[in-house]
Amino acid sequence: MRTTNTSPLRVAIIGAGQVADTVHAAYYATRNDVQMVAVMDCHLPHAQAFAQRHAIPAAYQDVSQMLQEAKPDAVSVCSPNRFHFEHVMAALEAGCHVMCEKPPAMTPQQAGQMRDAARKAGKVLAYDFHHRFSRDAQLLRDAFTNGTLGEIYVTTAQALRRCGVPGWGVFTNKTLQGGGPLIDIGIHMLDAAMYVLGFPAVKRVTAHSFQRLGTQKNRGQFGEWDPTTYTVEDALFGTIEFNNGGILRLDTSFALNIREASVMNVTFCGEKAGGMLFPAHIYEDIDGDLHTLLQREEADDQRHLRSMEAFVRHIQGEPVMIADAEQGLVIQRLVAALYEAAEKGECVELC
Repeated sequence: MRTTNTSPLRVAIIGAGQVADTVHAAYYATRNDVQMVAVMDCHLPHAQAFAQRHAIPAAYQDVSQMLQEAKPDAVSVCSPNRFHFEHVMAALEAGCHVMCEKPPAMTPQQAGQMRDAARKAGKVLAYDFHHRFSRDAQLLRDAFTNGTLGEIYVTTAQALRRCGVPGWGVFTNKTLQGGGPLIDIGIHMLDAAMYVLGFPAVKRVTAHSFQRLGTQKNRGQFGEWDPTTYTVEDALFGTIEFNNGGILRLDTSFALNIREASVMNVTFCGEKAGGMLFPAHIYEDIDGDLHTLLQREEADDQRHLRSMEAFVRHIQGEPVMIADAEQGLVIQRLVAALYEAAEKGECVELC
């Protein structure tokens, strides 16, 4: 941890895409104690344009060259999912702390190696599961911890889009992405739910996935895509059973004939009260009437920035919560198990 060095934190960014632009570089630029020293992208003109927009002095096309020449203290990995493993491992080997976009990797085996490498190097490895950094998630987590909800036995996490197939990037390419809505947006609500619940031990998972619309349509909320190269699932529905007897139901889709354009939320049913995550609302029933115990008027929209802030503060030695390598591995295992259960059509034991 950087507890005594007062010089600016030297940061490099791998991947010059949208999230690197609007989240990582945008946040680093707000801090006087952070200096962006380099950016790398496999398309050098993208890296050069990115560097110009953010006043970054060096742009690279090769990760090893960037790490060797720029010598960053920390690295943001914002490359496509397939490359998270090699980019995180290279950064850790170079002695850097790492903030990696979700998912951690393509497989639990890779996520496990990343965790082990971070431990060996004594470096921070964090994942940008930013929804858990909302005020809403903290309120629900506190309510669960202090017993306001009682034992939670049914949790429902939803990350649904009616026709929200991303029309950019590699989101419809299973080889590069690892999957569709589950690994892209469902993973966010899964992490938020597991965070509130305190990451209970998992017994088994079951799941069903469908590919009915993405190969038949080519236009939606987020632009156009090529249905002939659409290789990910449209939707996946899973159930996670915990050792404590509770269940977590996960519904996620890029394309599904629902009424709403988008649903991104988690609900919790406890023995004493229930709760909804976005915006935070905790309620109970008294003689058939709903009574509110706590309610926020609108969901917190600063969660992305708080995730980035926690990463920097953790590097600087502050004992703040991050989505760490161990929890990232748990989430990766659950995603893999859900895909496996859907593919095999049978229960996958995890206990």
